[in-house]
Amino acid sequence: MQQLPGKLLGWYDANARFLPWRSDPTPYKVWVSEIMLQQTQVETVILYFQRFMDRFPDLASLAEAQESEVLQNWEGLGYYSRARNLHKAARIMVSNHSGQIPADVATLKSLPGIGAYTAGAIASIAFCAPEPALDANIRRIYLRILDLHEPPGSKTDARLWEFAKEILPDSRIGDYNQALMDLGSAVCTPTNPHCQLCPLQTECLAFQRGTQKELSVRKPKAKVPHRLVAAAVVKRGNEVLLARRPADGMLGNLWEYPGGSLPEGITDLPGALHALLGERFGLWIAVEAQVGVFKHAYTHFKITLHAFTCQLTDADQLSLPADFSWVSIDNLSAYPMGKVARLISRKIDNGLEL
Repeated sequence: MQQLPGKLLGWYDANARFLPWRSDPTPYKVWVSEIMLQQTQVETVILYFQRFMDRFPDLASLAEAQESEVLQNWEGLGYYSRARNLHKAARIMVSNHSGQIPADVATLKSLPGIGAYTAGAIASIAFCAPEPALDANIRRIYLRILDLHEPPGSKTDARLWEFAKEILPDSRIGDYNQALMDLGSAVCTPTNPHCQLCPLQTECLAFQRGTQKELSVRKPKAKVPHRLVAAAVVKRGNEVLLARRPADGMLGNLWEYPGGSLPEGITDLPGALHALLGERFGLWIAVEAQVGVFKHAYTHFKITLHAFTCQLTDADQLSLPADFSWVSIDNLSAYPMGKVARLISRKIDNGLEL
């Protein structure tokens, strides 16, 4: 195994992906990119990273921003807790770490949104620290190199972390960890790995034994639950009513059109929406026309959302629930939203008759 790091780095020198955070790997850029890359493909992250850097070029500008602006610049990237944690961590670093990204893994892991892999990636790439990183791609490579068929769990993870530390090179550790990421993405893929292109054939026990595909089998996905949702585009002149979601839940602090989940199989959607808003928020509405039907998949469930234009039945109703606000149609883009709410807003922007 002694030759493994050298072979991998040689492959990386010839095959490394050009990525905007690699051209100038400052600690700030490495940190932001690693948070964005959590559960998100590289190709998706590139555009968001560049836009985020334009608006928040350094730690101070991110810490000084309002959370709503951070969420707005994150909009469309998903997993919004990452953006909230990024903002919280920036303020902690300004307050407690002299406005600097910490270099050691223990301190990094104490910050919101940073786990063992992300801490190792930041420390090694940004500070050349002798720290391993173990994401899904790297885990798969090491499982194949070791031909390790033990079931997933803490014992297997401990063995992989131990091996990752043992195999670290004496130099270019950041490049080494990034080389593993690139190899897992392009060559040592979950299914149909391109073993003929891999520089680590002689080190890979699974390749030698012909078991590499056995170690890529994923657990069967459980059936994804479905939720029926209704939302109201409540209008008042040139304004619509928006509701801000709770800070501590899914899509926390994002804005949406008020509504909620309905029992599956219900047929009278306008009547159900009328009852839902009245009973839940004290808003009594008259449902008018359907805006559209929107389907979206989250991590653990799918939704079909039916949106309707509505009017308050009491025109003089001035008391709104907390975190509700009348918003000018011309100003909808200033309110950070999830994907479905933004799709509704675009229909309004495109001339939906209100």
